[in-house]
Amino acid sequence: MTEVFFASLLLGLFAGLAAGLFGIGGGTIIVPVLVWLFQAHDFAAERVMLSAVATSLASALLTSAASARTHHQLGNIAWQRVSRLAPSLLAGAAAGAVAANHFNPEILRWCFVAYLLYTGVNMIRPQQAKTTIRTGSRCIDYIVGFLIGALSAILGIGGGTMSVPYLAGSGLAMKNAIATSSACAVAIAFSAAASYALLGQDENDAMRGQLGHLYLPAFVGISLTSVLTAPVGAKLAHRLPAKRLKRYFALVLIATALKMTQ
Repeated sequence: MTEVFFASLLLGLFAGLAAGLFGIGGGTIIVPVLVWLFQAHDFAAERVMLSAVATSLASALLTSAASARTHHQLGNIAWQRVSRLAPSLLAGAAAGAVAANHFNPEILRWCFVAYLLYTGVNMIRPQQAKTTIRTGSRCIDYIVGFLIGALSAILGIGGGTMSVPYLAGSGLAMKNAIATSSACAVAIAFSAAASYALLGQDENDAMRGQLGHLYLPAFVGISLTSVLTAPVGAKLAHRLPAKRLKRYFALVLIATALKMTQ
């Protein structure tokens, strides 16, 4: 438990820095590293992936809340869209956690590998102008919100890679889309983390520090340091050659995905 906690402190440093520097969720780093960490400490094979995903989402709750608070102070969050999306995000995240709880661990692993490859390729690819689809349809918001919530819960991410393009494509300025996505991520992380904590209760093998599928020492360690380094990464993004670094980091994500296939 102690070894995992201290390793998670270091993991949180890198995850927070990458999230702030590259504008991606820390789950792309947290989930694969936790998988390797849990395997090295002989976690039950059938619980490794679920515990990594659940713990990643729990840590995202605090970082997303801190980010949303800052965006709110700047007046960038479109709260009307958040209020429309929140119910379906909450429901979708809970449904995604339930689905993942019944997945074969191998299926869950391959879902995450596909997500890493998708994210890595998108980060390397030159950005193209996005088509704007202006819509005020509540029905579309509910459907998309549910899907984003479900996929985020399955993959252990805050959903920004999906919610930002959707919000920007439906008429919000990019800075408002990013800000609004941070508030949406709070709803996703809360619902998914709570669901994973409850779903794993029946399977709890009396491992110290386990709350359902959440592994509390890792959650605490990651949260303590990622909250500190995310703002640092955001500041460095304006000083370092972020575009070039982003491509290098994309290669790391792709290499990580390939490693997870072995």
